[in-house]
Formats: sequence, C-alpha cells, structure tokens
Amino acid sequence: MKKILFYRYGNICEPDLIECFARAGLDVTEERTQITKKDTSASETVETVSGLLRAESYLFVFSINFFPAVSETCRIFGLPYVCWTVDCPVMELWSDALRNDCNRVFFFDRVQYETFSPRMPTGCAFHLPLATNPDRWDDVIANAGETGLSAFRQEISFVGSLYSEKNRFRSVRESLRDYTKGYLEAVTQAQSRIYGCSLPEGLLTPDIVREFAEADPALQGPFYADNEQAKRAYIPQMLLDWEITETERTRLLTKLHERCGVALYTHSDVPAGSSLRTLPGVKTLTEMPLVFHESKINLNITMRAIKSGLPLRVYDICGAGGFLLTNYQEELAEQYVIGEEVECFLSEEEMLDKASWYLAHPEERARIARKGYERTRAEHTYYHRMHAMMERLVNA
Repeated sequence: MKKILFYRYGNICEPDLIECFARAGLDVTEERTQITKKDTSASETVETVSGLLRAESYLFVFSINFFPAVSETCRIFGLPYVCWTVDCPVMELWSDALRNDCNRVFFFDRVQYETFSPRMPTGCAFHLPLATNPDRWDDVIANAGETGLSAFRQEISFVGSLYSEKNRFRSVRESLRDYTKGYLEAVTQAQSRIYGCSLPEGLLTPDIVREFAEADPALQGPFYADNEQAKRAYIPQMLLDWEITETERTRLLTKLHERCGVALYTHSDVPAGSSLRTLPGVKTLTEMPLVFHESKINLNITMRAIKSGLPLRVYDICGAGGFLLTNYQEELAEQYVIGEEVECFLSEEEMLDKASWYLAHPEERARIARKGYERTRAEHTYYHRMHAMMERLVNA
C-alpha cells in the first residue's frame, strides 16, 4: 500500500481528508506535533519531518494550508509537498519557499490562486474549491433525536465570529495620524457595502504603508521587513479586512435582527448596548449541523479576505440540508444555481427583503434547501475534491 505523510495542525478539515485518502487506498501517517504545540519552530518542524522521511518511503507529504518548513524539507528530500489552502489570508504563501519545485499547491480561492501561481514553477499551482462531508452531518442529525434537534430550531441563524476578539486593527489604528484614520474609516465603510471588488489594496499609499510598518510590531520582524509584497498584503488582509468584516457583520446582523430576529451563535463579544440575541458558540462536529438543519434560514457573511471563493460555511450549510442565504461571491454561481439551490444578496436591502420573503414561503425555502443538499452530495464532497486533486497530480 502506498503511504503519504499528513502534516497536521488541528484544522477541522483534516479528519475528512484522512478518511478520503484511506478510501483511495493510501496508508496515512499523521504528524501531529502542531496540534498541541502551536509554537513549534521551523527548525523543530524540519527535524521532525526529516526523521519521518528517513524512516519510511512516502508518495508525498500533505497538509492543509502551506508550511514553508515542510516545503523546504521536501525540497531537500526530493519529495512532492501537496497542500490545499482553506483560509484567506495564508501569509506563509509569501515565503520564498513557495517557489520550491516540490510544491503542489491547491488554492480554494481563485483570486488567491491568481495572486500566487505566478510566483511558483509552471504546473505547480491549481484552483480547487472547498467541500464538506454530508455523510458526517447526516449521521449527527439522524442521531440527535427530537430533543436535540428542537434545541437548535431557529427562524434565522448565524454561526460564526464577529471578529471583535481577533481584530488587531483597533489597537494599531491608535498610532496612526488622524488623517490616515479618517481615510481608512471611509474605505472600511465603503467596502462593507460593496461586493465583487476589493478597495483597500489599491488605496494604500506608500506613506500609509510606512505608517503601518512603524505602528505594528508584526511588520517589524524579518519576514515582513525583507518582503515588501508580504508587507503590502498584510495590511489589507490581516488588518483592514478584519475591521471591514467586523463592521459588516455587526451592521447586517443588527439590521436583520431588528426586522426578523436572528440567533447569533458566537464566542465573540457584541458591542455595548447591542440588541443582538447571542447564544453560546456551537461545537463544530456535533452541534453546528443541527443549527444548519433546523434553522429556517442560515446566513453566511464571508470574511472579506476571501475575495472570490466560497468559505467552508457555505458547503457545510448545504451539506446539512439547510437553506442558505449568503453574500454574493464570484465563484458562487460556478458551484450552485443561485435562486434554485442557494440564495444570495448584493446589498443590505436585498438581504432584508429576501430573508422576509423566504420566511413567509416555507415550501420554496424547503425546495431550495433540498436542491442545494442534492447538489452538494453529488459534486461538493471531500471525496470529489480528493479525486480531482489526485487526477491533477498524476497529469501535472
């Protein structure tokens, strides 16, 4: 049996991919150090992975997202390093290690693919959307019982973060000039109401970049100090996009709650004086699919760093048989038929109108949810994606 080495760090996609690799006849060895030791250094990773590669013969090394130290180790051993991004941003992609010809990187977001593929050897970059595991969700739902299901029965639900606890822009902003603060506030407010294009990257002047470099300690480290492209990407993707997402999610959820009522399942702190109805965050594998299945409407508001692709939440909602109302993303119509399998909105007003309409039309809502589930089972499972990945690797 052919073996692969799976370098793990605890991402929720990992168990499903391991299961798919096993179904494909691959023997999976797991390297799990980063699951419990998040501060594992690059040198420790090189040492650990090198030891495993010396001890066994592997077809390739695999990981979710990109680890430069794993890539460098595979380069030394002359072994393919295969990875699949599931997040935006993944700042490690700006590492020089991305240029290694051992890399085979699958990008879930097409804009992410278009950004990084020119920095890689020809034939080493691929676009591969995300997926879900409907079988897992079916089992959870079937075993929940009426008591378990009814506990998560809502009119409209949103499962996720407001990013208030993750938003570093607020602290960095205090060190910026008043003019820069006002300029970025205008950019943030405008972007939070616009879909289909990204404003911040094109509006960062050299002076603003220098201000951020002086204000944010993260930009003073060697990785960013020596990498101007990474520095320019860090500011919109690690700071401004988080601020935009927090602003947008808070505004949209508040407006929708005022009209229809929203159950917000989150670990985030809500703004002082907020009218939002908050509930404790749910467990991903055992409670989240129950929310998706039992809510009349499941809302998705994509993190703004994801420029064109669909987040896991879209596939998980549809894979659990839930009705999805999501913000527009460029790749949505490539994966689902809008209005037939999912619904989307391009503005706050459209979100409010569609939420009200679908709450009043349960048969149409159920029809779309069923078709979305059927499309997901037929085309968007991890096994489908793994098969596409293996096919491209063989033909590359």
